[in-house]
Amino acid sequence: MIFSSTLLENAVTQFARLPGIGKKTALRLVLHLIKQDAVEVNRFSEIIATMRNEIKFCARCYNISDTDLCNICSNSMRKQEMLCVVENIRDVIAIESTQQFNGIYHVLGGIISPLDGIGPGQLTIDALVERITKESIEEIIFALSPTIQGDTTIYYISKKLKPHPVKITTIARGIAFGGELEYADEMTLAKSISNRIPVENFMVSGH
Repeated sequence: MIFSSTLLENAVTQFARLPGIGKKTALRLVLHLIKQDAVEVNRFSEIIATMRNEIKFCARCYNISDTDLCNICSNSMRKQEMLCVVENIRDVIAIESTQQFNGIYHVLGGIISPLDGIGPGQLTIDALVERITKESIEEIIFALSPTIQGDTTIYYISKKLKPHPVKITTIARGIAFGGELEYADEMTLAKSISNRIPVENFMVSGH
């Protein structure tokens, strides 16, 4: 692309750095902003800057939060004894959208993937084990994407939790193996949660 303005080119370059945004889409977005009232564009940029500078991670579950504890952890109406383990924040949003889960979460921040250089030490696994030790958790539900890496992570954490008297289950495989949890439709995800199975059975059957 050849630009008549360096300011325009710089803006397009920044938008194109966002995931899933190519140069043509970036140009379309920038041209849209140029047409908007300056006050609206300034408000847009201020909201983005404020979000980046002030947003926090929940000290308990590592979900995105405005305060030290996210609104899920601090909600006394949620089942504090039921803990859902997910890979990332997008998965929390996906499960919450089903409106079928009323427990709490723990965000691992990824899954074990040696080929990508991600080991257990880079995830919040130790914090999860500590939560099981300190909190009155009765059931852990693994809601990880049905992939080799996801299964490896479930196996690893399950072994670490073996000394603890807690029920360990995983979501049913209504989601195709190799798929990503966040892309599952809400009905399939809701049924996978409600039809969860014991991890022992899951490990024996393979998948």
